[in-house]
Amino acid sequence: MGWYTRSKVGIDAFRSFAKFSLNNSIQRTNHCNSLVPNALVKPNPSGSSRILRNSCFQYGIKQNQYSGPFFGGARRYYYVDRHQIHHFRPRGPHRWFQNPRIVLIVVLVGSGLVITVYLGNLETIPYTKRTHFVLLSKDIEKRLGESQFQEMKKSFKGKILPALHPESVRVRLIATDIIEALQRGLRKEQVWTDLHYASDAVEPHETSGHETLMALSDSNPEAKWSKGDEILDDSWVQKSRKKGQEKGSESTTGHIEGLQWEVLVVNDPVVNAFCLPGGKIVVFTGLLEHFRTDAEIATIIGHEVGHAVARHAAEGITKNLWFAIIQLVLYQFVMPDVVNTMSALFLRLPFSRRMEMEADYIGLLLMASAGYNPRIAPSVYEKLGKISGESALRDYLSTHPSGKKRAQLLAQAKVMDEALTIYREVQAGKGIEGFL
Repeated sequence: MGWYTRSKVGIDAFRSFAKFSLNNSIQRTNHCNSLVPNALVKPNPSGSSRILRNSCFQYGIKQNQYSGPFFGGARRYYYVDRHQIHHFRPRGPHRWFQNPRIVLIVVLVGSGLVITVYLGNLETIPYTKRTHFVLLSKDIEKRLGESQFQEMKKSFKGKILPALHPESVRVRLIATDIIEALQRGLRKEQVWTDLHYASDAVEPHETSGHETLMALSDSNPEAKWSKGDEILDDSWVQKSRKKGQEKGSESTTGHIEGLQWEVLVVNDPVVNAFCLPGGKIVVFTGLLEHFRTDAEIATIIGHEVGHAVARHAAEGITKNLWFAIIQLVLYQFVMPDVVNTMSALFLRLPFSRRMEMEADYIGLLLMASAGYNPRIAPSVYEKLGKISGESALRDYLSTHPSGKKRAQLLAQAKVMDEALTIYREVQAGKGIEGFL
């Protein structure tokens, strides 16, 4: 019976407390109503009277004084604003964003961190002197390239030509000339190992980069550009170079230090070639079937190496991150399909085309320094456009400029004069250093 006795005592105590609180509330209400003048009592149509809300507050009576066994006479205070409105101080801890001083500190510290990260990740691209923001570190970029290279060797197992195959030897020798030209162009000592042919043996690697490899090696047909396309105007290159020279900007080349350059020829009809981060050059036999001269192959390899020199893969990952954030914000106000289309047309594709032009320019200087006639380059890009096919419907829907417009621009650009000067010096037995 002990539990019954304890339960009955607890219930009686709760009833006593509830009765005490109710009586106390009634007394406070009666006290308040007794102090309300007749002017504050408005008659209702039914004949009863209605007391104005907060009428006691008009006379400065504080009804927020509590008494009882659990309050101990605690008080809550209010303040009166200029409109004679009473505001009680909120209970509980204050939120940090409710304190203007804390908000100001957070904004200042956050802004400082953003500026520090931004300035700390700015890099200058060789030759064009364009400054770009790259979040991806050099080590991570290199590991990504090596991972993709291993995945590629897995996917093309059985199609990789042996090192002693004539096409493999030929491509390796041309690539060696390009890499040596890169060394002269950057005025660097020997900071990488000699280029060698990669074996088809797959090294174990934990991460998978097959999807990224497919994106980097995309062989979509190039689109034809109209004359008014913004990328056809290369004035931004000269402006960027002039601005960089005035500031004394030094080209960022740390990402190509200590690279182990490798070249691989894949027996596949795809007309494509690419250079992965970390110095991994891949050429498909489909490309070699259409371009038979060494100068033509040097043009394409120089272009792909130019992508690696400018860190376009890492910059693309950074840009895609910002594009994704912008899209997520716009999703709240605009239909997702519209946002995706506008993002591709006005952000992703123009950025991709500009990178292609930049790689064209760097590659032109590399092939000239390697001893290959730069006049061949425009015809190579025009021929490449014919092979892949061009359509007027793709004026603004391509990641690459059209071959014809690409050739016209490169032939008339100032970089062609610079490349011809380097080529003549090389043919005369003199090498020009530091042209990048």
